[in-house]
Amino acid sequence: MASSFSFDVVSDFDYQELVNAIDQTKRDVSTRYDLKDTKTEIELEKEQITINTASEMTWDAVRDILESKVVRRSLSLKILDYGKPEEASMGRVRLVIKLKKGIEQELAKQISKLIRDNSKAQSQIQGDAVRVTSKSKDELQTIMQMLKGKDFPVALQFTNYR
Repeated sequence: MASSFSFDVVSDFDYQELVNAIDQTKRDVSTRYDLKDTKTEIELEKEQITINTASEMTWDAVRDILESKVVRRSLSLKILDYGKPEEASMGRVRLVIKLKKGIEQELAKQISKLIRDNSKAQSQIQGDAVRVTSKSKDELQTIMQMLKGKDFPVALQFTNYR
């Protein structure tokens, strides 16, 4: 019985959970006494979040609320890529937060090399994911634990475990 087992290493997030976190953030910002009159706008687009607020001080408060809601929804803060605050009209501050999804080619190569150097498993890059294959389920579990222990610039998930 020469069957092999595999899983995919991906960087993804649940978009609906992010929508819920943004909605909760909007609700909190509109009811919080110190942020009520700032006319803060939070827009979620497909690949970014745009926040338009009164000042950098209110931006810090909004960011804290957003991050707490994202974490409470079991999303990683690594999906948020903060840009620089820029001046908007009438002295307001606009900030664009890019949403990270997928594993870039260079990082996929690093992950693949790390797996090859530390185990007998094979790894191959498939687009924005890395497929790991081995004859032993235990070895795959060990690889998952090793990758969880490393600090990568993106949030990693393990899917298609077979």
